[in-house]
Amino acid sequence: MAELTHLDEKGQARMVDVSDKQHTEREARAMAVIRMLPETLTMIAEGKHKKGDVLATARIAGIMAAKRTPDLIPMCHPLMLTSVKVELAPNFDDSSVEILAVCKLVGQTGVEMEALTAASVAALTLYDMCKAVDKGMVIDQLQLLEKKGGKSGHWTRSE
Repeated sequence: MAELTHLDEKGQARMVDVSDKQHTEREARAMAVIRMLPETLTMIAEGKHKKGDVLATARIAGIMAAKRTPDLIPMCHPLMLTSVKVELAPNFDDSSVEILAVCKLVGQTGVEMEALTAASVAALTLYDMCKAVDKGMVIDQLQLLEKKGGKSGHWTRSE
């Protein structure tokens, strides 16, 4: 198991010093799923929500959140992201919206937290915009799918 590095020699929380790390291409993919009533999904997919295009709003919210991750998660490095992509796909088989977030950069630390933040905020935005018609929505399966680059190399979730 990898050693936790957010603690100093006294056991105090700190931001990890990445100054000796090489700049490499890094990428992370994360996902989330938000489950809802079938009629809520139909309303979203057909663009009939009175608040407008909730999928577009959630996509923008996810992108903005990835860029603000160090403001939300203590000890995260401020990063110069080169790409953030958030895709939202309605799934009528299980009445859900599947969210995929992909973050990239060339830098000294990874973008896993940015991808996870993007996926979670996109899901929360969908919940917020639709809660008046479906308070029972469930955000599920927030997880890292893959990370590339850096000292630890390439990792892919195996399921």
